[in-house]
Amino acid sequence: MTNKLKITYLLGIFIMIFSSNMMNAQLKPGDLVDGIAAVIGNEIVLESDVTEQMNYGKQQGANNTDKCEFLESLINNKLLVYEAKKDTLIENRSAAIKEQANQKYRQLLSQFPDEKSLLVAYKFRNSYEMKNAIEKIDTDQYYGQAKYQRVTDKADVTPNEVTDFYNMYKMQLPQVKDEVTLAQVMMYPTLTEAHKQDLINRLKKIKKDILGGETFESQARIYSEDEGSASNGGLYKNINKGQMVKPFEAAALNLQENEISDPIESEFGYHIIQLLKRSGKVYDARHILLKATPTDEEMKTAKAKLDSIRGLIADGKMTFKDAAFKFSDDKRTKFNAGIIPGGDGSDKIERESIPGTISYELAGLNKGDITTAFEDEDNRRKAVKIIKLEDVIPAHQITLETDFSRIKQMALNKKKNEMVEKFVNSKLPTTFISIDGRYDNCNFKSNWKKESIKK
Repeated sequence: MTNKLKITYLLGIFIMIFSSNMMNAQLKPGDLVDGIAAVIGNEIVLESDVTEQMNYGKQQGANNTDKCEFLESLINNKLLVYEAKKDTLIENRSAAIKEQANQKYRQLLSQFPDEKSLLVAYKFRNSYEMKNAIEKIDTDQYYGQAKYQRVTDKADVTPNEVTDFYNMYKMQLPQVKDEVTLAQVMMYPTLTEAHKQDLINRLKKIKKDILGGETFESQARIYSEDEGSASNGGLYKNINKGQMVKPFEAAALNLQENEISDPIESEFGYHIIQLLKRSGKVYDARHILLKATPTDEEMKTAKAKLDSIRGLIADGKMTFKDAAFKFSDDKRTKFNAGIIPGGDGSDKIERESIPGTISYELAGLNKGDITTAFEDEDNRRKAVKIIKLEDVIPAHQITLETDFSRIKQMALNKKKNEMVEKFVNSKLPTTFISIDGRYDNCNFKSNWKKESIKK
């Protein structure tokens, strides 16, 4: 629904957030319920936070079980958060983060039959407690990342530094698994004019009913197909200018308070919008969305068009790069020859991480081959794609010749971490730090214990 509020739910993160509640349900007599592991300025690290980090690390395959290292990592992050909140160049987004947490809660709620089932599943006593947990994670993530970016903004590495990094650490660098480089042309099927008009007419009827006495909130709950806001009557609060997709924002900001727009089209479908209030660059609005979900016939037409484009490429009448630029609806890849970025930002993707739908289409293909058009989903919308297998990279040990860009990123990350460590150490003498006595035997990398006030 938004550029910044396109909400993706990573289950691993929720395991981290909610595991303390699950653990508390299994406590035995005499067990520690929770406690403060450390205080950094006015930020707190709970004992349960340390345990959660360790459990999550194990779930992700980490071999490290040193509680001291996990605590130090959390202390580092909390110090960055503490400094970020004092940094006047970092925007205070408390209101937006709170609303984002509410939207995440509503999105989760839509996946359960009722609120009680949701709270039982995640071991929370009430919605207030769960929303606060989500908000806490989002707040720390926002401020921690913002300060990290501010501290490392000018970080860079030269080719000589990349070579030096490789020579020093090459024996420790992991083996690369089987990888591929993929390029795509992705298209959202075009709705017929009759289909579009049907959506517009339905929204006009809903608007007429609202003007006739129905509430916008009740109609949004019944008809809106926006999972993030429908259960809350279509409400988005504390929207910052530039946050919503352009057609939505243009329509909303051209309304008077409580006025309702005519149906407008965005990349997500068709909306009617009600502006509730506006204060400077921040506003509240409700909307009702009817998604532009293509019919089977519209999907068939899109696949036929994409297969004809594939034919032009196969006949040498058009390059794949030109086809991506001219026809692809994927803004991430159309200006980059259609290349799909990997998880590390490079153009290489581990074979085992390729989604099942795409992996099935690639089966039996060789380097340079292109799939036939197939159906997929992109940004929660039905789409059709053709994918070219640009390169196949067998499993190998990392070398400068084959993996320079990857090694450069590793060297850059190391330099950034050193910059953050230097920044953290510079703040130790002037920051209140208290570490619980249970960690007296820890050998921290930074001088936390010397600077801390022991509890």
